[in-house]
Amino acid sequence: MTEHDALARQFETSRDHLRAVAYRMLGSTTEADDAVQEAWLRVSRADADDVDNIGGWLTTIVSRVCLDMLRSRRARAEESLGAHEPEASAGRRHERAAEADTLLADSVGMALVIVLEKLAPAERVAFVLHDMFDLTFDEIAPIVQRSPVATRQLASRARRRVQGASGSVETDRRRQREVVEAFLAASKAGDLEGLIAVLDPDVVVRGDAAAVKLGGHAEVVGAAAVADLFKGRARKAVVGLVDGEVGVHVPVARRMLLVFQVAFADDGRIAALDVVGDPAAIERLALASLTDSSDD
Repeated sequence: MTEHDALARQFETSRDHLRAVAYRMLGSTTEADDAVQEAWLRVSRADADDVDNIGGWLTTIVSRVCLDMLRSRRARAEESLGAHEPEASAGRRHERAAEADTLLADSVGMALVIVLEKLAPAERVAFVLHDMFDLTFDEIAPIVQRSPVATRQLASRARRRVQGASGSVETDRRRQREVVEAFLAASKAGDLEGLIAVLDPDVVVRGDAAAVKLGGHAEVVGAAAVADLFKGRARKAVVGLVDGEVGVHVPVARRMLLVFQVAFADDGRIAALDVVGDPAAIERLALASLTDSSDD
C-alpha cells in the first residue's frame, strides 16, 4: 500500500467525523459535503510525512475550509438560513439534502443551529471546535489566526451568545465599537491613561511576521506595556469590521496595510489584539467599513 493509499484510507475512516465538524460550522449538509471534498483535495496535495496526529490534522484542514466558506458567505452578505433553503425547482437532490439537513439539525438541535448562524466566522469556529469537539485553544488558534488568548475570548463570547446571556449582536457591536474608538482616539492623542482605561490588565498584542517587519512586535503583554506601545500612534487606523467582528483597519496608499483582530474581556475592555500584516492573510479576511448605519 502506498502512502497516498494509506492517507486516503485514513481520510475515509475520518469522513463521518469531518462531515459532522463541517455541518456544525456551516449548518448545511450540502456545504458540509463540499467542505469535506475540498479538504480531501488539499490533503491529497499535502505532505503528511511529518504529521504525528493525522486525525487532528484532518480536522484542522476541514476547519480552515469551513472558515474560508463562512468568510465568503459573510463577505457576500448572505442571509445564511435563507441561503440554505432548497429550491423546489432544483430537483430530488435538493429534497434529499433538505431531509438530511432536518435530520442532522434534529440531532444537533435546531435552536443551536439557528443561533450559530448569528455568530461571526471566527467565533463560530472557535466555539464549535472547543465546546463540541474538545480541541484546545492552542490547537484552535492557528486555524482562526489568533493568539490562544484571543481564541479563548472568541469562544467565550460565542458561548454567551449561544446561552442568550449577552444580548443582541447589535448591542455587542455598538459597545465594542465605542471601546475601539476610545482606544484609537487615546492612541492618536498620546493619552496613556485613556489607553490603559480601555485595556484589560492582562491584554496581549501579537503581530505576525509581516507586521513585525513593519515595526511591530511579536508579542507584548500587560496594559502598561501595550499602552506605551500604542501611545501617539494609530494615525491612519480606523474602526472597521473583520470577519463580522469589530476590529481595526489600517489602509495606506489604497491598500490595507494592517488589520487588527480584537478580542474583548467580559467587562468590555480589550483583552487581545492580533495584528495581521501578511497580504495573503488579509485577503482571506472579510473586511467591511463600520458606518453609523451598520449599528441600526
